[in-house]
Amino acid sequence: MAGSDPLDTQVRAADLDRWLSSRLVSDPQARADLIALYAFEAELMAIPTRVTQPLLAEMRYTWWAEQMDGVFAGVARKGHPVLEALTDVVARHSLDRAPFDALIEAHIGRVHGQPHDLEAFYVGPMQAAVQVLAGPGHADAVVETGRVWGLTQVGRMDEARAARKGANAGLKRLPISGFPAVAHAALSGRDRPEAYRRLQLIRAAFMGRI
Repeated sequence: MAGSDPLDTQVRAADLDRWLSSRLVSDPQARADLIALYAFEAELMAIPTRVTQPLLAEMRYTWWAEQMDGVFAGVARKGHPVLEALTDVVARHSLDRAPFDALIEAHIGRVHGQPHDLEAFYVGPMQAAVQVLAGPGHADAVVETGRVWGLTQVGRMDEARAARKGANAGLKRLPISGFPAVAHAALSGRDRPEAYRRLQLIRAAFMGRI
């Protein structure tokens, strides 16, 4: 069950698979930092559900893009829990800004009908999450896993299955502490019950492969 932390509750509702994978993180601070990243993404994903006009959605994304100035300057927007938490995470783990900007730009593209940018939507965020859990230096190890996750999310299942071997080869270089940031790539069916998905994640973590 989600705790009383509002960001944890937000992520559980918006992104159950990654919320479940975050349960594999035993350290409370590391888990909270991971959840802050996912809460930021949940905010971006929710925008098209709140406005119907692409221009209005783009305006909201532009607001988020502007907030990155404060986030990466260490000046949190007071009273906004996601931005406050994200500012702390960025400083604590020395995260790069480029993946955050790319993600927002990819969302703007999507509301205007552009194809999914797999690198921006899935690879970059996974690399940031890995850095939060395992420190810098492991971005290359999870590129293929990020692509598998992205291909799964957009329904390109045959391509995802074909890419798993390469993804698992890369994961051999990933420290155990970083695996919860990639574990959700082992999940392939949103229609599966939560208990089944939990078992899938435990098995993936035990084997260290997706």
